[in-house]
Amino acid sequence: MGSEVSTGAGRTGRGRIERRQAILDAAFTVFARRGYAQTCVQEIAQEAGVAKPTVYNHLNDKESLFREAVEAVADRIAARGLTVLDELRLAPAGADPRPALTTAARGLLSALTCEEASAARQLAASEPARFPDLAAGVRERTALRVRAALADRLARLTLAGRLRACDPDQAAEHLLSLLTGPLDYRPDADPEPLAEAAVEVFLRAYGA
Repeated sequence: MGSEVSTGAGRTGRGRIERRQAILDAAFTVFARRGYAQTCVQEIAQEAGVAKPTVYNHLNDKESLFREAVEAVADRIAARGLTVLDELRLAPAGADPRPALTTAARGLLSALTCEEASAARQLAASEPARFPDLAAGVRERTALRVRAALADRLARLTLAGRLRACDPDQAAEHLLSLLTGPLDYRPDADPEPLAEAAVEVFLRAYGA
């Protein structure tokens, strides 16, 4: 009997978590489409396929919906970047770092510059009076987390003799800047040559 109760509770818990996530996803979609001021909770409920009271059962108000929806997407973006960097951490010891760095560069570009990531940054900065700390929070959850993880991977490559001795935090900043900087001038640029060019320049500066 105890097992049956536990299983039922687990299903209930998962159902609530999934419903909350569906509401947050719907909120992000509507906010990105219409902006904060033009969005109403009823529209979010319709997008999520739930009743309006259900939204309020999970999140107290429109402000909470906005903040948590943006933060949830920021965490998802960071998770994608960290997954990419885990593959870099597992690269064969002693091998040429170029292939692993290029693969990681492609993955980071995809994670940090996708449509969802751009929308999250825009939304986070769109209501500075109402959410004065949100843009900085999103940056900390995404770019700064990814930079810290990349610095760790670069430090490992340095210890393995595959990169020259350097400040790993600075090296991570340089690589990320080489990846994302050109998009300020060519937002529609093909990511493949961007990644290859960024790694080429990075290794000229930091290659062992």
